[in-house]
Amino acid sequence: MALADWRLEGEWIKNCSCAYGCPCDFNARPTQGYCEGLAGMHITKGHYKDVPLDGLSFFVTVHFPGPLHEGNGHAQPIIDERANPRQREALTAILSGENSAEGTLFHILSLIVTKLHDPVFAPVEFSFDQQARTARLVIPGVLETEVEPIRNPVTGDPHRIQIMMPEGFEHRMAEVASANIRSMAAIKFETSGMHSSLAYVVHTPTGVAA
Repeated sequence: MALADWRLEGEWIKNCSCAYGCPCDFNARPTQGYCEGLAGMHITKGHYKDVPLDGLSFFVTVHFPGPLHEGNGHAQPIIDERANPRQREALTAILSGENSAEGTLFHILSLIVTKLHDPVFAPVEFSFDQQARTARLVIPGVLETEVEPIRNPVTGDPHRIQIMMPEGFEHRMAEVASANIRSMAAIKFETSGMHSSLAYVVHTPTGVAA
């Protein structure tokens, strides 16, 4: 079956409850045995078939009782309320994984999530600076997160680390940072000073293009 034509280019954020370095990127078990977090992006340029998606944002909060590859995850999509009905349908179609090739990010998510909560459509305030390792996301009453550089524990100076993944299904290169999260919708949790990945990505039906 032919996959729908879509492309998402933009600012990618992944914050979670694990220690800096995200064990998932190294095929290791979660720091605390479980995984709670969020991932998503602000689309600088994108489309689904003939539906433009430029300027919109989407995020997904998740809870997994163990390593992600063991499944049994809960997820809740959060979509920018500025999206019109066609754009909401388009983003939902991409997030479903049904329009992605096997082994790509959204297809994998569709296999490991067993409970998909109803999507939330809400106002999104998002700022992102990959080079500075800073970001801020505010979705009132739903989700808030702040990202800052990891600090040297002795001097307090910013500490810089990058993760390179030539065959990554999420990104090719990400800056590692420190994040606080407050998730307040269907999947409730809170973290402080845990992992963040910031990247500029291009996702397509066949995987990461950049």
